Amino acid sequence: MSLLELKDVHAYYGAIEALKGISITVEEAEIVSLIGSNGAGKSTTLKAICGQVNTTGTIRFNGTEMSNLPPHQAALAGIAHVPEGRRIFPRLTVKENLEMGAFSVRDKKVIKQRMERVFDHFPRLRERMTQTGGTMSGGEQQMLAIGRALMTEPKLLMLDEPSLGLAPFLVDEIFDIISRIVRETGMSILLVEQNAAAALAIVDHAYLIDNGRVVM
Repeated sequence: MSLLELKDVHAYYGAIEALKGISITVEEAEIVSLIGSNGAGKSTTLKAICGQVNTTGTIRFNGTEMSNLPPHQAALAGIAHVPEGRRIFPRLTVKENLEMGAFSVRDKKVIKQRMERVFDHFPRLRERMTQTGGTMSGGEQQMLAIGRALMTEPKLLMLDEPSLGLAPFLVDEIFDIISRIVRETGMSILLVEQNAAAALAIVDHAYLIDNGRVVM
């Protein structure tokens, strides 16, 4: 059984059909990329998986039917979503942003342990624990957004355009860290990218999305 399976998934924004029968799978401990142009349906696919748009078809995660469950249920099930544009809390510190990622955890020792693991992946965040998110560089904010998602200890991490607006050397650094996370934790990653060359360099397989359909 695949960790994640979408079968003939259609997604709608009101009367507009954004996904037209998407079928993809993600296995455990692998990186899968969705590539394609703007408006192809890549981001909508991630939103469909975590219950942010209306869908028909089958979305199964870790053996459980997820179709049209609310986003917080997807998060509790083990799906973490880093949206396009990072969406950190700009007025909160790095530490406070990370703590927000552990919203469902009550044990302070567990939160501290998870935070230490995030700092192992992103040492720069440790150096900026008391800095507010809005004053950080774009690359640092992307690291913070990924770190906040890792605080949930997900089985599946979904990243939407992590390279957007970053210098090439930072893109390489972020993608190296993504690869290392999979190797060290066995987590699966579903990666949305317009930078096809960067994505294809690290993924196990990819789907080309066009006009709401998988075309390759």
